Amino acid sequence: MTRIVITGMGVISPLGNDVAAFWDNLVSGQSGVSRIETFDVTEHKSKIGGVVRDFHPEALLGREIRRMDRFCQFAVAAAKQAMDDAKVNMDDEVAERVGVYIGSGVGGIHTLLENHQILLDRGSKRVSPTMVPMMIPNMAAAQVSIHFGIKGPCVAPVTACATGNNAIGEAYRALQLGKVDMVVAGGAESALTALTYAGFGNSTALSTQNDEPARASRPFDAERDGFVAAEGAGVIVLETLEHAQRRGAHIYAEMIGYGASADAFHMVATDPEGTGAAQAMQSAIEDANIRAEDVDYINAHATSTPIGDLSETRAIKRMFGDHAYKLAISANKSMMGHTLGAAGGIEAVALAKTLQEDLIPPTINLDNPDVECDLDYVPHKARRAPLRVGLSNSFGFGGHNAVLVFRKFED
Repeated sequence: MTRIVITGMGVISPLGNDVAAFWDNLVSGQSGVSRIETFDVTEHKSKIGGVVRDFHPEALLGREIRRMDRFCQFAVAAAKQAMDDAKVNMDDEVAERVGVYIGSGVGGIHTLLENHQILLDRGSKRVSPTMVPMMIPNMAAAQVSIHFGIKGPCVAPVTACATGNNAIGEAYRALQLGKVDMVVAGGAESALTALTYAGFGNSTALSTQNDEPARASRPFDAERDGFVAAEGAGVIVLETLEHAQRRGAHIYAEMIGYGASADAFHMVATDPEGTGAAQAMQSAIEDANIRAEDVDYINAHATSTPIGDLSETRAIKRMFGDHAYKLAISANKSMMGHTLGAAGGIEAVALAKTLQEDLIPPTINLDNPDVECDLDYVPHKARRAPLRVGLSNSFGFGGHNAVLVFRKFED
């Protein structure tokens, strides 16, 4: 079987706009959640979010910024970081043998809302002719392809909060099948708007612990009351080991498995018993050709919702049995909030770094553990541990489940 490795990574996030800053803040337990200042939150139930700050893409994109929604800007910036990190020179590559698999759960909602307001205020003739191509969710992948001259498969999964993992997983499949030699893969999202806050808020999905934003996202804690919405992008470069070695590329980790499933349960609610999530984990482990006992760590989906965190805990117990109590598990979203379709991409970067550094990021704000969430969630402080194999879980509205398996790289 063709071996697939990670050779480059890029991040735009509430915890920092490059991998070094993101990782430092993640392992030190810093929160990137704050009060929303980009729109009036007076009437909203939730007034907090994980906002990307100090993001300045002008040098990279120039005038093209005007033709890209914010989520696309994030995607191109993160892809640039990942490709630079991997030392990819497209002049040296066969462009048709390089792919882009980058998804978004929501797409260009800023563009949609701005042009809808223009329609109401100024009439149909004033709506931008670029509204549709700026709005549609596939445009993150398309803009990366255009910007870097990548001519292989260009795919944009849309599976809600499982999007980033599905994008990376399907990229992995394309590499295994020999369709491409290299893929730029991940997810991007920027959906912090009054409309999305109204919708999520009215469905009681968001945390309303507004007085202490940094403490609002609290996965597995008895006082968790919903997720904290966030924005960002995470992109990795995947390539065959043969291709990477031929280039002399630095290797962060090896990807060895991918599993996906559907809950077939509800349009929003997770199956409370976690059967679909457990199925995806089992599929990923079987795909990796390893035993459940070989897994050392799980980067949990863990959004800080009452049903979701309990369901994931039950899924882990269902899948791993007694080994569930020997696993280290942690929740990146406790620090950055939930970046929706970008989460899988950002958390893939975190998982690769976790394995590389033998350092597990903590789950912060786990002050009063839910008695039914009784596994080892690495509370409060990062932990040094010998690690070899890790999973990354992502689960999305509609019952989409996607799980990645990474292994510490060994020649």
